[in-house]
Amino acid sequence: MARGMHSHRPHLSLELLRSFEAAARHLNFTRAANEVFLTQSAISRAVKTLESQLGQPLFRRLPDGLELTEAGRALQQAAADALRTIDLAAAGLGVEAPTAQLTVTSNVPFASLWLAPRLPQFARSHPQIDLRVAASNEVIDLEREHVDIAVRWSAPGVAPGPGVRVAVERVFPVCAPALIQAPGAALATPADLSAHVWLQFEPDHMTPPWLDWTPWLEAMQAPQLAPLARLRFSHYDQVIQAALEGSGVALGRWPLVARHLVAGELVAPLGPAAEVEGGALTVLLSRGNRGRRVATDFVDWLVSEMALEDSARG
Repeated sequence: MARGMHSHRPHLSLELLRSFEAAARHLNFTRAANEVFLTQSAISRAVKTLESQLGQPLFRRLPDGLELTEAGRALQQAAADALRTIDLAAAGLGVEAPTAQLTVTSNVPFASLWLAPRLPQFARSHPQIDLRVAASNEVIDLEREHVDIAVRWSAPGVAPGPGVRVAVERVFPVCAPALIQAPGAALATPADLSAHVWLQFEPDHMTPPWLDWTPWLEAMQAPQLAPLARLRFSHYDQVIQAALEGSGVALGRWPLVARHLVAGELVAPLGPAAEVEGGALTVLLSRGNRGRRVATDFVDWLVSEMALEDSARG
């Protein structure tokens, strides 16, 4: 075709495509803005500019959010492929890739006892991910709160809902090694617990029986056992800290106590026979993060760490 006779084709800028691709993945302009370090209004303007250049809408504005049009889906796939190719080429040239933000929520015990101590290792192996941990014992709406991933605990016998199950909790007595080394302080059978102080988790906001000694004693067929004394705490990490200090015997919850057992800071004196199955840990991804690389990287790391700990413990 002769020069000047071809139809006009818009030249789409890389900056506009990055903004659009993030918005298309999240289906939320605010979350897209957080990822690419722009304002929500800048994302909105970028999308409007693209729609003007292409002459058709890329999103449908619905009462409960956004939905891609057919043109939007086609452009998202093309933009994702192109940006991935550019990022790979930049990596080959030694150009540092921009960081991607990822927000993870979990209950407070998991965040403080399991996740936080392992975050330096995650940061070293995934330097491109800027991770934020939002610990809360409330079940939050991922879409409304703009949270990418949730690690949730469900009680024994309760279906955890959609998601990837990463661990089944095991509950058993734990204590500091020194606690059972004194004369008359042996802990070889459940009956020996009657000579010890029990550390009890009693949260202010709820009192479910699976967090108490009662179900464990029933599973051991020893419901009549009573402690020498009880110390009660409103937070589970306080229970474990008291156990580490030698204040008494706690009900340990695997995998939350995994690193303390591996390090020898806590022991499980009654062995595998004293283990009772607890709840389940499940990972859920918000709608915009299903298939997002940084989100799947985090989930893969989490599953791998859980598997390694289980295999190490046998």
